[in-house]
This record gives sequence, C-alpha cells and structure tokens, in this order.
Amino acid sequence: MKNIAFYNGITGSLESMHIPMCDRVCFFGDGVYDACYSRNRKTFTLDEHVDRLYKSAELVNITIPLPKHELISTVISLVEQCDRDEHFVYVQVTRGTAPRNHVFDGKKGNLWITVTPKNVTPPTKRFKLISVPDKRYNFCNVKTLNLLPNVLAAQQAHSQDCDEAVFHINGKVTECAHSNIHLLKNNVLYTSPCDDKILEGIARRHLINACSFLGIDVIEERFDLCDIPTCDELYVTSAGTFCSPVSSVDGKFCGGKNPTLTHALQDFLYSEFINETR
Repeated sequence: MKNIAFYNGITGSLESMHIPMCDRVCFFGDGVYDACYSRNRKTFTLDEHVDRLYKSAELVNITIPLPKHELISTVISLVEQCDRDEHFVYVQVTRGTAPRNHVFDGKKGNLWITVTPKNVTPPTKRFKLISVPDKRYNFCNVKTLNLLPNVLAAQQAHSQDCDEAVFHINGKVTECAHSNIHLLKNNVLYTSPCDDKILEGIARRHLINACSFLGIDVIEERFDLCDIPTCDELYVTSAGTFCSPVSSVDGKFCGGKNPTLTHALQDFLYSEFINETR
C-alpha cells in the first residue's frame, strides 16, 4: 500500500478511513501523539517514541487502549504493509468518544496510526528560521494535540520562505514549532533543559549522546537570541531531522563556523539511522 491508516483496529487507506464526530479530538484537540520514521520496513527508535507517548498520556490522564508491546507490534505490522523505502509513522491517542462535555469519563482512548511516504531530512539541508514570542502554555513537555500556536508560527515561517520558527520567552530560546534547537560555541553544546517549556526530543537525546561520544560538552540551559549571531553553529533536531545546521535567523546569517564538527555529528547520527534500519 502507498499509505495506511488504523483506527481502533480498523485498517485501510487514509482516503477510506472515517472517524466518529464525537471523538473528543474534534471538539477539544483532546489527545497526545508521537511520530518517527521507518526505512526498509524497520522503524527507527520506535521503543523510545512509544515510551514518550505513554508518558505524555499519563501526564494528562489518557488511557492508551493497548499495552506497549501490542502497540509496538501493531506499528511494525502496519509499516511492513507499505511499499516505499522511507515512511513517516504517526501515532496518536485521543481521550475517547463521547458527547461534547468538558468533563471526561476516564474510558480507554481511541488509537490512530498513519504510515505515509516521507524521507528524513538530508544532511545537506540548511535551515532558515524566524523568531517568534513563545505564547504557549505549561504543557510543552506533553506531546499534546493542542498545537494551534505551533501551527501559526510554522505558517508564519513558511510565508517568509523559512523552514522553522524558533520560540523565545523574553529573549530566552525554548524550542521550535516542531523541533528542538541547540547552540554550539567553543566546543560546547547549549540546549534548553527538559522542563515544561520544551518537549524532550528523542533526536535531542541522540544528539547529546553523539556529543558525549565526540567529546563535546553539553550544558542544558537556555541561550539568548542575542547569542545566535556569534555562535559557531545552530542546529535543529526532530524525529526526521537528526542534526540540521541553521544558516539564518530573522534574515541574519549565523553559524557555519565549524563544519568539521557538524559533519562529525551528522555522520554519527545518520550512521545510527542507516545501521538500525538496514
């Protein structure tokens, strides 16, 4: 199949699936999600993404209808049915189906899975960013479906021919609309701490591991927007973007001062992806 969709045990193409109007996602965006990539019908870092999905669900009292091992097996089975080499694997759980009411009843959630053709970001890609004030809320550490501020920021970046929007609170950088962001200076990587202002990215975790392997110190603290023009490199990471350097923020050039280290990090991270999805 070119693409595949799954909803509470029903499988078909994306175009053929139907979702009940009273799924709470329709009224409240009431759910959590996670996403990763597959290659050669093998899904990269699937266990880590499923662990984070269950953590997000627990933090907002959503009951996932399958135990972890069954969910993992379901994802693997769906990926094996798709035709292309690389896919975007998306899993979400909504709070369930019920007439519209802010109060919820604690029943098991609804499980959605989609597998669609998409390649990971190539290492040659350099990102252009814009900066926007972070007007979100204190659930950024939960991969919730309530993404309106992220959607608006991403659209603003797209309208300015940029790839991402980087959020900041009074000049302190948090993360991007759908990525984590990291600053390299003097062989030290600075990245936001894992609090309620950012999502703890799986790719972020792997970048930190790569830094440890290559002898790069990591400091988990927020850097300032004003630090960006003098940085050695600025990196964006996400499930399908393992370590992409940034070329500009708000139209001003940045980074590009340590391509050797950038290539070393990329070699480590892309090799990990290739080796685990052979």
